[in-house]
Amino acid sequence: MSELRFTEDHEWLRAETDGSVTVGITAFAQNALGDVVFVQLPELQSYEKGAEASTVESVKAASGVYMPLDGEVLEVNGNLDSSPELVNEDPMGEGWFFRFRPTDADAVAKLLDRDAYDRLIKANAEA
Repeated sequence: MSELRFTEDHEWLRAETDGSVTVGITAFAQNALGDVVFVQLPELQSYEKGAEASTVESVKAASGVYMPLDGEVLEVNGNLDSSPELVNEDPMGEGWFFRFRPTDADAVAKLLDRDAYDRLIKANAEA
């Protein structure tokens, strides 16, 4: 398993050995949302960076999950259709949302690493 990368929108990314990238929301994001009750997964198509690819609904609010980089969605986690609570139970594992192939494979390494993401969370908490 490779090193995780993060976005400022509280998504995590993991590069897979086949060149695809798995995406989910961080523990910080799922804690902020509360109990997840529904996940709208993306279509298997190309998206531009920043496009809303998915939606998460919780007892508190609905929130978008944004495409972290330009690329094509290859697979979605169909388990979330019947078990959206996986996002709460294992947000960084079984609660993943989708896998995509980035247009620029090198762009993943340019996203936030764990230390930079931790600093972002700390700065948000202090603001």
